[in-house]
Amino acid sequence: MKIVNSLKSMKTRHKACRIVRRKGRVYVINKQNPRFKARQG
Repeated sequence: MKIVNSLKSMKTRHKACRIVRRKGRVYVINKQNPRFKARQG
Protein backbone atom coordinates (compact mmCIF):
# COMPACT_ATOMS: atom_id res chain seq x y z
CA MET A 1 0.00 0.00 0.00
CA LYS A 2 1.26 3.43 -0.91
CA ILE A 3 0.74 6.39 1.44
CA VAL A 4 0.38 9.63 -0.50
CA ASN A 5 -0.64 13.21 0.15
CA SER A 6 -3.02 13.39 -2.78
CA LEU A 7 -5.07 10.45 -3.99
CA LYS A 8 -5.98 12.00 -7.32
CA SER A 9 -2.97 10.54 -9.12
CA MET A 10 -3.58 7.13 -7.53
CA LYS A 11 -7.19 7.06 -8.64
CA THR A 12 -6.25 7.53 -12.28
CA ARG A 13 -3.72 4.68 -12.34
CA HIS A 14 -6.33 2.07 -13.18
CA LYS A 15 -9.89 2.00 -14.43
CA ALA A 16 -11.27 -0.02 -11.53
CA CYS A 17 -9.93 2.16 -8.70
CA ARG A 18 -12.48 3.40 -6.17
CA ILE A 19 -12.15 5.92 -3.37
CA VAL A 20 -13.61 4.82 -0.02
CA ARG A 21 -13.60 6.33 3.46
CA ARG A 22 -12.92 4.00 6.37
CA LYS A 23 -12.37 5.06 9.97
CA GLY A 24 -11.70 8.66 9.02
CA ARG A 25 -9.07 7.78 6.41
CA VAL A 26 -9.41 7.92 2.65
CA TYR A 27 -8.36 4.86 0.68
CA VAL A 28 -8.08 3.87 -2.96
CA ILE A 29 -9.03 0.23 -3.47
CA ASN A 30 -9.09 -1.91 -6.56
CA LYS A 31 -10.91 -5.24 -6.61
CA GLN A 32 -9.58 -6.31 -10.01
CA ASN A 33 -5.92 -5.55 -9.33
CA PRO A 34 -5.29 -5.33 -5.57
CA ARG A 35 -1.76 -3.98 -5.89
CA PHE A 36 -3.17 -0.52 -6.73
CA LYS A 37 -3.97 0.29 -3.10
CA ALA A 38 -3.27 3.64 -1.50
CA ARG A 39 -4.05 5.56 1.64
CA GLN A 40 -4.08 9.29 2.14
CA GLY A 41 -1.55 10.36 4.76
